[in-house]
Amino acid sequence: MIDANLEQIRQRIAAAARSKGRDPAGVRLIGVTKGVPVERIREAIACGVREIGENRVQEAQQKQPAIGREVRWHLIGHLQRNKVRAAVELFDVVHSVDSLELVEALGRAVGLRPAQPERGLELLVQVNVSGEAAKHGCKPDEARVLAAAILKSKNLKLSGFMTMAPFADDPESARPVFRQLRRLRDGIDPSLDLSMGMSQDLEVAVEEGATMVRIGTAIFQ
Repeated sequence: MIDANLEQIRQRIAAAARSKGRDPAGVRLIGVTKGVPVERIREAIACGVREIGENRVQEAQQKQPAIGREVRWHLIGHLQRNKVRAAVELFDVVHSVDSLELVEALGRAVGLRPAQPERGLELLVQVNVSGEAAKHGCKPDEARVLAAAILKSKNLKLSGFMTMAPFADDPESARPVFRQLRRLRDGIDPSLDLSMGMSQDLEVAVEEGATMVRIGTAIFQ
């Protein structure tokens, strides 16, 4: 079932990319494994998933010993500062950077990391484009400041920007959110990644320039 689901997702990504003249290879699939047992994650890896996203540090701590580092680990959920030291040991990419304090804490923690000192930490600035009070992320007008702080750190790498659109039955309602993030990114550096789009709205995200889509339900349903 997972292999069939992945094939369908890849077809959806490819169709959306080609509709805008984009190369589908420019869109990376992040398999979201929140609540997914290790056995099913291994099945997804066997079917070609090379990047997985976890929402919680604690869940990654439980799963990583069984799965290993043959895949790239992405933290896509909110990161509390008291979990920063654990996060820099576990993850290759953090999508949820939303404050200067968190940038500084991550930079310090990477500098103190005893294992794999050559392995850098890639960060994406999470932007609360929709302005929903329940969502994490910086305000759009704060994103440039956070990006500059990451660029100044010798221990961190700015990879791009992330956002979450409000959940809605109509995927088209996400388009203005994704478009605003793309325009924000383009005003800073058009070569940076855009992490946006999930199972229900991935086509709209790809059409608006997503380079990473975070897919869980459509893979593991």
